[in-house]
Amino acid sequence: MKPYTPARICGLFTGPLSAKTGQMIKLARRGGGPHVPNGETVPRRAASSLAYITKIAPGLSLSLAVALVATVLGHLVPVVGSPVFAVVLGIIIASVRKLPESLRPGFGFAGRTVLQGSIVILGLGLSFREVLSTGTSSLPVLIGSLGVALIGAPLIGRALGIGRDLRTLIGVGTGICGASAIAAADAVIGAAAVDVSYAIATIFAFNVIAVLTFPSLGHLLHLSPHGFGLWAGTAINDLSSVVAASSIFGHGATSTAIVVKLTRTLMIIPISITLGFARSISARKLNPSQTRTFTLRLLRGTLPVFIGWFLVSVSANTIGIVPTQWHSGITQVAQVFITIALGAIGLSTRSRDITQSGFRPLALGAILWLLVGISSIGLENILGLSHA
Repeated sequence: MKPYTPARICGLFTGPLSAKTGQMIKLARRGGGPHVPNGETVPRRAASSLAYITKIAPGLSLSLAVALVATVLGHLVPVVGSPVFAVVLGIIIASVRKLPESLRPGFGFAGRTVLQGSIVILGLGLSFREVLSTGTSSLPVLIGSLGVALIGAPLIGRALGIGRDLRTLIGVGTGICGASAIAAADAVIGAAAVDVSYAIATIFAFNVIAVLTFPSLGHLLHLSPHGFGLWAGTAINDLSSVVAASSIFGHGATSTAIVVKLTRTLMIIPISITLGFARSISARKLNPSQTRTFTLRLLRGTLPVFIGWFLVSVSANTIGIVPTQWHSGITQVAQVFITIALGAIGLSTRSRDITQSGFRPLALGAILWLLVGISSIGLENILGLSHA
């Protein structure tokens, strides 16, 4: 009598085994486990995943620790905000002590994957309806000031001898929404950590100046609450700084400033897509053998997956899937993710790289900040919105 092998026992219940099932049982006898699509066995893939988690855990843990301290400091000094504290703390730690190379994989994971996740989560608190709620009369100011930043950054930056990635980050951060826009752009173009750190530091410096000067200038110019809210929402970068400046000016300006700022934040979508296509075209010029046809395959290769998920999350909130009472919590979660990512970027930055950049990036930030502020208030006056 034949021994009851695993295959024979199964046959008593299921009938003849298929060739594929028999192959899987043979693999099981050898301890290899079933195959997965790329040819690896399940146990091997599990072991590979565990090895990857073990590899990124040290750097990710340090990034989390920096983010925790930065979050506490951010609550104490909300005008500065936890993302800026995270970058600064990371740079200080990396400057005081040379960090082991074993931390780099974790920094890379936090600085890219966590960063992309933060942008997707941020989308759950945004809505395409915000564009309409600001009114068509406000859009020319938004588009005009954004155009000044995005056109001025490459032209002025090139004249100052600033690298492409750094001038792109400063331009996007000035024109859209500070650290969040820099994070989104970096997730697309993959800029060096030092460029991200310098861009955020530059944006932060002029956010502080704006909070201290804009309210007084607004009263000096006799702006209405709506007029000041529109100016603050288009000319100040970070949301916390927009809220701070508009609150100092007067309570009536805050609601307008927030709506304008959120509308401005939506510009992350077309700018990220444009950056992705621009970088794809540049890569194809360097490698002419690649196809130049803009097909779905090209789109998938050009744009990171997170951009698609970001669009999905914004659409979900637009059609009302995301409850309104969740928005505050969603924004806080996104802020935590951004803080973790920027902490990792700060830890990856070497202070000597920043000092080598000199004051030219700061000069670019100053010029763009002035141009955006002047163009914004100028367009308001031309359109008769400053005293409305």
